[in-house]
Amino acid sequence: MEYRKNDIVTLEIVDCGTDGEGIGKADGFTVFVKDAVIGDTIVAKIMKAKKNYGYGRLMEILKPSPYRVEPVCLSARQCGGCQLQAVSYEEQKVFKEKKLRGHLERIGGFTEFPMEPLIGMDDPYHYRNKAQFPVGRNKEGRIVTGFYAGRTHAIIENRDCALGIPQNKDVLDRVIAHMEKYNIAPYDEATGKGLVRHIFVRYGFFTGELMVCLIINGQDLPHQRELVEKLCEIPGMTSISLNINKKRSNVILGDKVKTIWGEDYITDKIGDISYEISPLSFFQVNPKQTWKLYSKALEYADLHGEETVWDLYCGIGTISLFLAQKAKFVRGVEIVPAAIEDAKRNAQINHIENVEFFVGKAEEVLPREYEKNGVYADVIVVDPPRKGCDEMLLKTILKMQPKRVVYVSCDSATLARDLRFLCDNGYELKKVCGVDQFPQTVHVETVVLLSKGEVDSKKIRVEFSLEDMDMSEFQDGATYPQIKEYVLEHTGLKVSNLYISQIKRKCGIGVGKNYNLPKSEDSRQPQCPQEKEKAIREAFKYFGMI
Repeated sequence: MEYRKNDIVTLEIVDCGTDGEGIGKADGFTVFVKDAVIGDTIVAKIMKAKKNYGYGRLMEILKPSPYRVEPVCLSARQCGGCQLQAVSYEEQKVFKEKKLRGHLERIGGFTEFPMEPLIGMDDPYHYRNKAQFPVGRNKEGRIVTGFYAGRTHAIIENRDCALGIPQNKDVLDRVIAHMEKYNIAPYDEATGKGLVRHIFVRYGFFTGELMVCLIINGQDLPHQRELVEKLCEIPGMTSISLNINKKRSNVILGDKVKTIWGEDYITDKIGDISYEISPLSFFQVNPKQTWKLYSKALEYADLHGEETVWDLYCGIGTISLFLAQKAKFVRGVEIVPAAIEDAKRNAQINHIENVEFFVGKAEEVLPREYEKNGVYADVIVVDPPRKGCDEMLLKTILKMQPKRVVYVSCDSATLARDLRFLCDNGYELKKVCGVDQFPQTVHVETVVLLSKGEVDSKKIRVEFSLEDMDMSEFQDGATYPQIKEYVLEHTGLKVSNLYISQIKRKCGIGVGKNYNLPKSEDSRQPQCPQEKEKAIREAFKYFGMI
């Protein structure tokens, strides 16, 4: 049966996509439905229809899933920030373990690997130490703040997020009241006029220190002394500042921060290490789980006081300082100069001297230090952004041959790709552990241990150059299996290596020599259909290839 837009279908939700959407089938037609839970029987309206799949809107729950729970937040479905809040927490952990295992199997090609139980939270709410609330007006012209609805800049009003700290509401109430009293306009993205863009709150879970930073489209805030007096009534207030951002863009924070009361930073701890955190600092948003994450990384590193360690993508030195407690020496690399300054200061306040920090791209600094200065590593720790590690960095790791590589990942798809590369070139996947840093969402952090494989004396050792290999499978941010996986999970379409290579060429992305080229000028190849080309391009965008 052919389904079209606005058709009504009854579905039994039998699976869950990587973005938390329910998946059901109607006469072989796959429908992805946001807010549907595995085990639900629902009525859905087709909002977008392709040949073999479509996207539906949840209209009615005929039979609720045994895993379905009532969301704590009344705005959960509108907001979209908590994709799994209608799912029991135990089932959320099952979903994340399945997602992690699936990526390692399907993208990485690993069939057997030791996977430890996912580390969850005792209380999976009110864990975020940071929140950024956009400010605007509703249809009635009233000043509102909250969160953007998914894939839009429409503000869903919410001053008491279930994932944030209770103090958020008190801060927001006082700032909005101040704006109303003194006729201070919120920023309007359409016109570029108005003053207050965002309200930024940070909290030290260990210290109880509170920071408020107003992001403004100007130099000063009218009657700021009166606002400071109101905010200082909140227990723990430590820092109040203005961040100047006059750019017509979606970037939240500007480069300039003006402290108008108190300290320039707040202090918090992870384990025994203290950190100074400014408005511009990167710091993990769930400190309780971060301690578990870093403890697992430290366990996998297996340090005994004699090891030299490199920490790549080190940020403000959070993992570096953790490792320095057990290592002989730690070197950290981060591209953001301000973060390195924070890292150096954090080392000083903790009286840690066996560390050194470098500013630059990890994929440039590590090869430079290895080739020119002969540095080595017993252990390398990487904690890259979602796009994973750069190929040059992976090649340098292989040349340095550390005994152990500890990979901390926020995206199990790119993790699987990078692990495949390292394991195809001499490393062995020893341990895998998921850590739930973001309960109620689809995201999962992962810690992996790789060790240098033992050489079988019966096998011949062959010297070769990585430059002589066809690296097309690992270039430009994603492997062919990873692109296929992404397209299948998000559109239900199957695409071939041929189609992917065709679209790579269209986008100016290099492929291996003679890879999927016709054997002669007269050869005719099937050309990628427009529908599949669009899906492949979306995958390229996701992995940062275009």
